[in-house]
Amino acid sequence: MTETATPRDIVLIVDDSPEALGFLTEALEQTGFSVLIATSGASALNIVDRITPDIILLDAVMPGMDGFETCLRLKANPSISPVPVVFMTGLTETEHVVRALEAGGVDYLTKPINIDELRARIRVHLTNARSAQSARVALDAAGRHLLAVSGEGKIRWSTPQATRLVNAATGSDEGLDAISTHIRDWMKTRGTARENTFGIHQAGQASLQLSFLGAIGMDEYLFRLIAGNRLSDDEILRQHFSLTQRESEVLLWIAKGKSNRDIGEILGLSARTVTKHLEQIYVKLGVENRASAAVKAAHILHEV
Repeated sequence: MTETATPRDIVLIVDDSPEALGFLTEALEQTGFSVLIATSGASALNIVDRITPDIILLDAVMPGMDGFETCLRLKANPSISPVPVVFMTGLTETEHVVRALEAGGVDYLTKPINIDELRARIRVHLTNARSAQSARVALDAAGRHLLAVSGEGKIRWSTPQATRLVNAATGSDEGLDAISTHIRDWMKTRGTARENTFGIHQAGQASLQLSFLGAIGMDEYLFRLIAGNRLSDDEILRQHFSLTQRESEVLLWIAKGKSNRDIGEILGLSARTVTKHLEQIYVKLGVENRASAAVKAAHILHEV
């Protein structure tokens, strides 16, 4: 049975080979996708200025602007940045795979392309992209002051509430640009930073507090913004229960319903280390299990 895509599934294929374009277009259209084609990186950039595809299939080796440079430019466009890019190429050296991922690609297929494998990967990446988009919409609706950055500190997205808060604090309509340098500087020292919360002070303007919440995807790191000197949730828990920085972070994620494995991935800790922190948290809170700890933490946070 042939699996079909939904009507809004638009695939942009970027390849300088007419044979590859024809082969891929026919196969994907038979599956039910709408297909756009570009024979160069420049052409792809022109297309996405007018139409936003759901996924992009990108040849790495093209004359002029190659696929790596094309991907970097595509990802620099805020409206295109969330769109998954799958590289296609005959290059199989590790350095090329790494370069593709560093440019912003989510996957890497070697030529000749196996159509069944390509369809399967497209479905996975479309599902992942929509889940991420749904999460962002939910965050927006919840009124959360959150933003995400790349490992280099480049802002990937921001909820409307966070953008308004930053603009008000900096006195500028380009507030995110104004604070991006501070975030980049902190990200460079993230591995050695003792605290996961830092302040940004603008001359004559209100200060901002940024609290690092952890990794939420490939090269995507989440921050919560707080106006003025209001304490972050993990700081509130730390002060109230006399916890260490790490213990307060673990407790906060416990209160959010995360498993030990999830917390370990978010905070970059082993499951064993998370368990050790939990043992200390139970003692300090005077509870015997994670459910009781979560209830006590939620109660304190709701009082603030």
